[in-house]
Amino acid sequence: MGWGKVSFLDNWRRGGAPKFEAGGASYVVELTKRNPVVSLTKQGAASGHLRVNLSWQMRTTDIGMRSSQRGGSLLRNPGKMFKPEVVQAQGPAVVKIDLDLACLYELKDGTKGVVQPLGNFLGDINAAPYVKLSGDDRFGSPSGETLYINLDHRDEIKRLLIFVYIYDGTPAFDRTHAVVTLYPSSGPRVEIGLDERAPQARSCAIFMLENNKGELTVRREVKYVYGFQSELDRLYGWGLQWGRGYKTKV
Repeated sequence: MGWGKVSFLDNWRRGGAPKFEAGGASYVVELTKRNPVVSLTKQGAASGHLRVNLSWQMRTTDIGMRSSQRGGSLLRNPGKMFKPEVVQAQGPAVVKIDLDLACLYELKDGTKGVVQPLGNFLGDINAAPYVKLSGDDRFGSPSGETLYINLDHRDEIKRLLIFVYIYDGTPAFDRTHAVVTLYPSSGPRVEIGLDERAPQARSCAIFMLENNKGELTVRREVKYVYGFQSELDRLYGWGLQWGRGYKTKV
């Protein structure tokens, strides 16, 4: 079963009209291949702190398939009811995943760099690069990981590439249901789902925030690569020097 969103029209028919809360609307703009760009400037959301959150959970599709297959087998072989199910997956039965949220930045003065847990490059919200990583979630908790972008300094920002990489464990983008949500200071939140299967990929460019002639836009990327930051760097022409990095253990 897919996990696409219920359309506005379907929601309205069911009596679920959009709800509005203090500080902005609670409805969602979902960026897709067909509709990949949203203008924060046109929505009046090009100021204040833009919160970018990554959350994920394991997909349950395979579990459901195994259960249905086992049910059919029991009808043919009732004796199997008393035998424990052996889960045979492609790869480890328990998948260890450590998704990290990060950002490549380029400012108008030519300054370039990265904000990421590796190397403890956590950024700064009130000084360059005006991007701050709140923490490193290694367990896929509901709160996930969060980046804050200070759009009050938008005139100093040229472009930001928000990306995710799997630091440790099995490449498992195909086994996770990950969503990146943008919470502007006003207006609807923006969601980008990492819903494409790329079982061997270790990194994924999620979206590009660009300041083009004073207009701030968010463009969906969702491009998977099989390496790490250096490969994303080459893909988007950042031109940084990369070396092997490690995270401190908890």
